[in-house]
Amino acid sequence: MQPQRHRMLSERIAGAGLRVHCALIFLFLVAPILAIVPLSFNSGSFFSYPMDGISLRWYAQAFGSHDWQIAFANSIGIGAVATLVATCLGTLAALGLSRSVFPFRAIVMPLLISPMIIPIVVVAAGFYLIFSPLGLVDSYLGVVLAHAALGTPFVVITVTASLLSFDQSLLRAAAGLGARPWTTFRRVTLPLIAPAVATGSVFAFATSFDEVIVILFIGGPEQRTVPRQMWSGIRDQIDPSILAVATVLIVFATLLFTAMNWLRSRAAAASST
Repeated sequence: MQPQRHRMLSERIAGAGLRVHCALIFLFLVAPILAIVPLSFNSGSFFSYPMDGISLRWYAQAFGSHDWQIAFANSIGIGAVATLVATCLGTLAALGLSRSVFPFRAIVMPLLISPMIIPIVVVAAGFYLIFSPLGLVDSYLGVVLAHAALGTPFVVITVTASLLSFDQSLLRAAAGLGARPWTTFRRVTLPLIAPAVATGSVFAFATSFDEVIVILFIGGPEQRTVPRQMWSGIRDQIDPSILAVATVLIVFATLLFTAMNWLRSRAAAASST
């Protein structure tokens, strides 16, 4: 009886230590966020504590500024189009890579996900060298194509992972019933991989919305996005409205994370049925 009590006490101590350890790690990760959010309501003009008072002046300045309005419109528009392109390309690539016979798969897959691995500065410089002779620098088309290239690997990875557990007998059954390949894809494959496609799309949109290095290389004044506007606000002058925008982006990222978790649960449920 005594060894059992000793074991239970040891398990409780280990569990308490694990919870404290996790809480410290969580605090370390969210400390920068916890510092930014209260300062966005500061009535003063400095990024420092103690706060002078509580005010919404920086939110009013951010959302009432013409520059910030253009930046938000550009980020949403560019992100939406880039996500659409990345979703289509990534899904098609994943369907090809999931085939049982695919030549040079070991080479093609690393090339497709290389924008995730190679430093973003190198990728941005490569985009500039390629887009400049084509006249795509300082253009919406160039920014959309670059952001689509950055988001495509996320779609490829999520959809490929979903297709690994896909029941190929369903495709053979559809073909045996006389369904054409497009009909099979639209009525059988796509509904089952839709949660994974949506998850990849969310990742692609978040990548486009948060990207700043590539836009500095190939974007012009008309393609100013929210991250570039924030960069300019920090570099040129200390603008406290950046904190208000940062808080809005934190809320937006939290909503995206919640949506991705929901889509992952849907994908897991679809793969288990």
